[in-house]
Parts: sequence; C-alpha cells; structure tokens
Amino acid sequence: MNIARVRGLSRIARIAIANALSRIDTQLSIGPNRPHAVPPSSALTDPSVSSRSFSQPHLSAGFGEDVFKGAIADKFLKEQGLSAAVLDDPSWVKDVATADKIAKAVLTWCLSKGVTNFCHWFQPMAATFRHGNTGQVQMSMLEFNRDGTTTYELKGKHILFGETDGSSYPNGGMRATHTAGGYLCIDPSSPMFLRDDALFIPACFVSYEGKALDEKTPLHRAHEAMSKQTARLFKHMGFEVAGAVNNIGLEQELFFIPREAYERRMDLQFTGRTVLGKMPARGQEGCDHYMAPINVQGKVMACMKEIQTQCYKLGIPLKTRHREVAPNQYEFAPEFGSVITQTDQNLVVMQICEEVAAKHDLACLLQEKPFAGVNGSGKHNNWSISTLCGAQLLNPGDLTAKSGNPELFPVVMAALVAGVDSYGDLMRLSIASPGNDFRLGAMEAPPSVISTYLGTQMTEYLTEFMNGNVFEYKPSVTPIPLGVDSLPVINAPAEDRNRTSPFPYGGHRFEFRAVGSTQNVSLVNTVLDSMVAKMFSNISDRIEAGESAVAVAQELLKKHFKAVYNGNGYDPEWPAKADAMGVTRIDSGVEAINKFVDPKNVEMFSSMGVFTPEECAARREILLELYVGTVEMEVGCMIDMINQHAIPSAKAAGINASGLEKGAKECAAAIAKVHATEDAFEQAKLCRVLRLETMVNVRKVVDDVEAACPANLWTMATYKELLFVDTGKHR
Repeated sequence: MNIARVRGLSRIARIAIANALSRIDTQLSIGPNRPHAVPPSSALTDPSVSSRSFSQPHLSAGFGEDVFKGAIADKFLKEQGLSAAVLDDPSWVKDVATADKIAKAVLTWCLSKGVTNFCHWFQPMAATFRHGNTGQVQMSMLEFNRDGTTTYELKGKHILFGETDGSSYPNGGMRATHTAGGYLCIDPSSPMFLRDDALFIPACFVSYEGKALDEKTPLHRAHEAMSKQTARLFKHMGFEVAGAVNNIGLEQELFFIPREAYERRMDLQFTGRTVLGKMPARGQEGCDHYMAPINVQGKVMACMKEIQTQCYKLGIPLKTRHREVAPNQYEFAPEFGSVITQTDQNLVVMQICEEVAAKHDLACLLQEKPFAGVNGSGKHNNWSISTLCGAQLLNPGDLTAKSGNPELFPVVMAALVAGVDSYGDLMRLSIASPGNDFRLGAMEAPPSVISTYLGTQMTEYLTEFMNGNVFEYKPSVTPIPLGVDSLPVINAPAEDRNRTSPFPYGGHRFEFRAVGSTQNVSLVNTVLDSMVAKMFSNISDRIEAGESAVAVAQELLKKHFKAVYNGNGYDPEWPAKADAMGVTRIDSGVEAINKFVDPKNVEMFSSMGVFTPEECAARREILLELYVGTVEMEVGCMIDMINQHAIPSAKAAGINASGLEKGAKECAAAIAKVHATEDAFEQAKLCRVLRLETMVNVRKVVDDVEAACPANLWTMATYKELLFVDTGKHR
C-alpha cells in the first residue's frame, strides 16, 4: 500500500497506518513470500528466468491449505467453540451469531496466511464471452480508526452479503441503469478460498427484484428441483430418500503456445482464435501428439506442474494431465465432485492456466477452435446422480441393492431417454458457445444431432422392459483375449465407448461430450438437472393419478426411444435419418439459442422454479448479444490484420494485393449490414453467415498470399511458430 496516496488523512494517521502495515508485513510475511504472489513483471519476459526454475514440492504437501474446510477450518473454528461440521449444514448462513463466529475464525486464518482483503466471487451471465472469467470487487479488511490506529475486521455480515454495481454486466433487460445494484450472497455449498492476498467467498448474484444475474443461481434452483423430484418419485416406488445430488467430472482441454508468437497475433489476443493463417507442412498427421510424452525439459511440463501445485493448494484434485490430439493441445482432468464445487473449481483452473502460462513464456488458449485445420478443444461433462444416502441412480447394481426395487433403475433410465428426446433442443442450446460453431460434427466432437448412446446390452434390456419383461439389469463382463500368456487378463465392460455420441451412457454416468472448452458449465448442468426434475415430476404426477410407475416408464420408452442411437455419429447419413425420425438436430448455434423462449421450454423451466419467463427471454438476448459481439471482434481483427499486415507484406514481396483489399471491404460491408439490423436474432443470423462463409472465403485469399510471401516479409506469427512449442527445436 502506498501511504502517500492515502487522501484525507492527517500526517499522524498516515504514519500510524504505515507503522501498522510494517508490523503486519514483518509478522505475517505479506507480499512476495505469499504462496501465490504475482512475480515481478520482468519475470514474464526476462530470459534469465528459467522455465524449469519452478520447484515441484511433494504432491501431498499443502493440499487444500488455501481452502477453509476440513482440518484447516476445524483448527480455527475451535477457537470460536465450533467445528468444521458447522460448515456442512448450510443453515448457518441464516444465523447471524454463528456467522459472526465463523467470520472471526476466517479472519484469524486469513491473517495467519498474510491475507488482508476479501471479495464475493460470482459468475456473471455470458461468462463464456469472458473466457470463463468471474466477477469480484476486493475489499480491504483493514479498518481505519478516527484516532489514527488500524484494526482488522471481518464480521458475519461481510461474508454473508455484498453489493456492487451490476450496470455493465449483460442483463437482457432485467435491470435499468437507474436500478443498477447487484446483490451478492454467500454460497455455503462451495468453500471459501485464498488467492494471493485475498479471501474469495463464492457467491450468487441477483438483481433488486431477485432475478438471477449470474450462472450459479439457476444451477442451484435446478439442482434443488432435481433433488426434490427424485425424493418424490422414489417415495412413490417405496424408497424414501432425503434428496439427491448431482456429481460431475470435467475434462479441460486447452492449447499452450509460445508467448512471443501469441503477442504477434491480434486475433489470438482479442478473440482466442486465429482468423487467418495457413497450415504448415506438418500439422496433425498421424496424431503423433496424442498421448505422446510431454517434454520433461520443456516449458510446458514446468507450466503444467505449477498449475497442478497451485490447484492442489486450493483443494482442486487434478488427477490427469496428458497431450491431446492436436499439436500444442493438452488436457487436465480432476476427480468427480459436487456439481457446484466442480463448476467453481473449473473456473479457477482456467484462470490459473492462463496466469501460470504467462510465467513460463507461454499463452494458454481456452477457445474451442483456435486453429483452423486441427482439432479444437472441448470440456467433457461427466454427469451422474446419487441420493443423499449414497445410492447411485445410474448404477443399476448399486441402486437395486440399496432400494430393494429392481423396477427403479429402468424407470430412471426411461425418464432420461424421454428427457433427451423432449428437451434435446435445450441440451443443444446449452453448448451453443460461439467456438462450437467450428467443432460440432467436425470429426473431433459429436454432431449437432442430440441423441444418446446406451450400448447393445442396455438397449436390449430397456427394449425387453418396455415390452413387458421386467427384470434386474446385470451387464456382462467379457475377458479380452490378448494371445500372450504372460500378460494379465483384461476384463472389458459391457459396452465400448462411443466417442461420436453427444450424450453416451458409460455404466455409472452419462458423458456430455459436446461441451465447449471455454464454457462455464453452469448452464449445461442447469439444463440437465431441470430436464431430469421435469421428467421425474411428470412420472410422479401420473403415479398420483393412479398409473403404475412401470407402465408410465414403458410408455415413455416407446414414445421416445428414437433418441437412442448406438451407431456412428459421424455417419453422413445420420443427420437425415435423425430428421426423418424427429430427433433433435440444430446445426446453427444461433437457432439453438432461440429455443430459450420456446413455449415448452419456458413452461418446463418455470414449473421447476429454475427460470421465470422473463429470465428465459433475458438469457436469449444475452446469448445472442454474446454471439454478435464475438463475431464483431473477429471480423474487426481480420480487417485490421489484412490492412496492417497482409497488404504491406504482399506489396513488399511484389504480390498483387487487390484480392486482399477486396476481402477487407467485403468484411466491412458485411458487418455494416449487421449493424444496420435492429433485431438481435436477425443480427446473430447475419453474423453466423459472415463468420462461416464470408470470413472463410476471405481467409482463403489471405492464406494463399501467405503461402507465396517470403517468410522474412510476413509480419504475423505463422502456424509453424504457434503450433510446435514442445516439439524439437521449437520447445
């Protein structure tokens, strides 16, 4: 803190503050000794700072030390007469006295770690536009007393509630400038944590009228609805449970590229993807990158180690790291966890990846399709449900054993199949990130047809069930013959994995494979949980009207089984077949976004208490605005890069630049047409044509010029410079 900049205080007061801070700095090691202290800016560019200077501690050392839960929380809560168990019951947020005690414990913990600021940490709408970024306003815990002394203060009200200006966040018409307040409340289901010198308090963000201005509040609503409807249905079937929880595991794919080359690409810096650039002689041929060794002497390995270590301190269990299919593409994957916590942790992981990459002279790209011609990145959303007593709804053996009712599992599966068929348009909407326009169906991600893969045995079982043969599902396990006596026997599960399905069943879970890498998965899981809640509710309604659960489930399967597809999703004939059967197919992300206001979807969300009709309309507007804004930035970069780089390079090389000049004018005319259109949906449709047709055609012209231009005259970083950071001399 620069005391000279403190205004409105006497000289004596400033001296007192300075002395207090000096004492605290000495006692608590504030500043560069903090585990997550930001390095000096020179470290980002100084070649003397080795990429391998990061020292990897023992993996178990410090796990969860920066999270207020478990043994860490227990140590400080005991001083207030509490234990960490108090945090497991969210009712503490409604008890001011308990909240004050917890705040005192948190303050003591923070000061012991050199943390002197706090913030409510939230997920504004359209966070995908912000590359998964979150919102925060950091407040100092330091109180400046009138007598010139200082004290540290953190009360229950400080951690429970907050208020900030919500005027500049996308809101879809749910607030006006004269009602700009945004109100924050703690989310007790996700633990408080530390980064640098600040305490982060996971929070929900709402308007003055209580409308959701964030991605997390609807997720909580959907999760609660799913829990209530699970308990309701199961009670009708003789299995009383207190509710259910949704668990997910997220596979985060990303690219690491050289920082120097990244900084010579306006498009990568502004949009996360290249709008220009020809493929080099070597690209993705042979998939030689996939699962290949990570260069232990290279920058990427050092970077990934540090990412894991920072995540471990925050209690984020990153278990897996490996190369992905494309050059410079990698993946991190954690263990399963609660949907709320996992969503929060994934947002932190993305931020850490971007920050740590810069320290290692790298740039982290989270965009779905940063490079044309090579595979893009996804974020597979592995999704399961269990009761609060631990019965796994998607594990037939476990559910039957704990419920004692073999009819329960097929009823659950019937509800899910019916949900995929009935609300496939919402599933498609939930993955309609701008970057997914370039991925879905491109032999690297599932197609835009929303179906589910169940595998041969599960399909046969459910077919028997809907035809009246009710029995317990017991999948077979088949030994794989290796033909070598000295090797162990491998037992294969009932079904192979189907990578071409957007929503395949995996034995104990479903995997939503079409999710984009930049996405905040809150909306994805809001849709899935809402869908399940609605189908369970519909079945319960019919049971209460006198029908049997088995009969209802059999009817649902007969009506909706068309959504089950066990074949090759990349089969060019499959989209037409899907259309003929009435299976959801929406090729355009823009068209998918428009489904937010479809009457059946508004009714579903409203009846489950997840979105009001106004909130549905607002989110449609926000997502359309997101799409248009993304394309505006992309076309702006393309025009500037043509005019400022491609044309001068072509002229310097004696290459005719008329095609480049024409292309820039075509892009400018197309975006002018967008700006002349008032309706948001029509704007977005024009933008989709602009980026998938006009910009693609212009790019071909520019890339041909790049191919003919001498390398020393081409001023933009090329694919060759961008794509091989961890290979050979380019490491």
